[in-house]
Amino acid sequence: MASVEHLDSARVEDKTNLRKVVAASFIGTTIEWYDFFLYGTAAALVFGDLFFPGSSPLIGTLSAFGTFAVGFAARPLGGIVFGHFGDRIGRKTMLVLSLLIMGVATFLIGCLPTHASIGIAAPILLVLLRFAQGIGVGGEWGGAVLMSVEHAPKGKRGFYGAWPQMGVPAGLLLSTVVFTVVQNMTSEDQFMAWGWRIPFLVSIVLVGVGLFIRLAVMESPAFKEVKETGTQADKPIVDLVREHKRDVLTAMGMRIAENGCFYIFTVFVLAYGEDTLKLSKNTMLTGVIIAAALGLLTVPFYGWLSDRHGRRKLYMAGAVFTLLFAFPFFALLDTKEPVLIWLAIVLAVNVGHDLMYGPQAAYFSELFATRMRYTGASVGYQLASVFGGGFAPLIAVALLAAGGDEPYLVALYMMVMGVITVVATWYARETFRADLGESTREHPTGRFVRKPAEDRETTGVR
Repeated sequence: MASVEHLDSARVEDKTNLRKVVAASFIGTTIEWYDFFLYGTAAALVFGDLFFPGSSPLIGTLSAFGTFAVGFAARPLGGIVFGHFGDRIGRKTMLVLSLLIMGVATFLIGCLPTHASIGIAAPILLVLLRFAQGIGVGGEWGGAVLMSVEHAPKGKRGFYGAWPQMGVPAGLLLSTVVFTVVQNMTSEDQFMAWGWRIPFLVSIVLVGVGLFIRLAVMESPAFKEVKETGTQADKPIVDLVREHKRDVLTAMGMRIAENGCFYIFTVFVLAYGEDTLKLSKNTMLTGVIIAAALGLLTVPFYGWLSDRHGRRKLYMAGAVFTLLFAFPFFALLDTKEPVLIWLAIVLAVNVGHDLMYGPQAAYFSELFATRMRYTGASVGYQLASVFGGGFAPLIAVALLAAGGDEPYLVALYMMVMGVITVVATWYARETFRADLGESTREHPTGRFVRKPAEDRETTGVR
């Protein structure tokens, strides 16, 4: 009888810990992405004038999006460094550190003098702080999703893994709403003088909340098992290249359209609406807000659906939709009708993007062995962000100019990214039935090797 009561007590404790971990991952990633997306909104709407004055609108926008891309260039470095220590000493410590780096950098951007005050030093400092943001978010994603996925019971990893993914629409929603509210409460001159700083300064309060929550969670059971057996990888990145090269390349390819097109849908579209279509800032911002709010429902729904029907099917559906929707997306925007514009953004984000992003956390986590999972998931995810999302708005602005303000070249660019992701997903292996425990075993020589196929419950293309 006592053993039954002990078992029931343990189950209740596990469920409580799971809820704490999921809440901490969701709130923490929301704050991180609030900081990261806030910069993208400001780059599209105000940074060109404040930090790159005296240039044409096109050059100013290109320069602002260039600094936006710097954050993405830093993300693989953050993924490698945080992944190494996350696989060596634990997920929790790295999550606390990444949140601190991101929050402090964002707060300092809000304090930064503009070009009018300190000249060329202003954009240089902006780039350095954006680089720090990239380091922080580069280390954040892998740890946050692993905490949720590694705590989740088998058969529900897609759903629970989607909660830190919800930090993206939540952070996008929060940053866009705060930016819009401040903009509407100030005059144009007030907003350009000091109003734009408020959303950045508020970040320090959010970071305090996030730290309080994250410090209370427990380390993931999968990593604790590895640590207790002393089987941590000495050099995770080396083992990753040796044992999971194909999985890293597959994950990178799967990220290209999901990440690159997302920033066209949510960042480039702001500049396109204001500069090319001559619409008010609020028209495009409203569409992004609607899509972000719906993402709080669609991302976990698709994650849940992937637990029942497989990650690969849903991911492929999202990739194909994104590929085919490129030209219709701009056709709807060019009507200049707000309702049709909002429909375009919602379909692009909540159907095309979210079908991929919902299952992604569990999918990428399941591709790699526990002892190198933080490094593997982070590197595959973050390297692709350089080639996908980081330069997408910059490339899109350049292509728009080359096309004489006609968006057909941008649409073709989106289709190329879509083709890459469709091909990568086609070659990806299905993982939703796999055991998430250590997927390597020790060879008599002392080297860790992959378990044979019959020892792993996986299906699909290999």
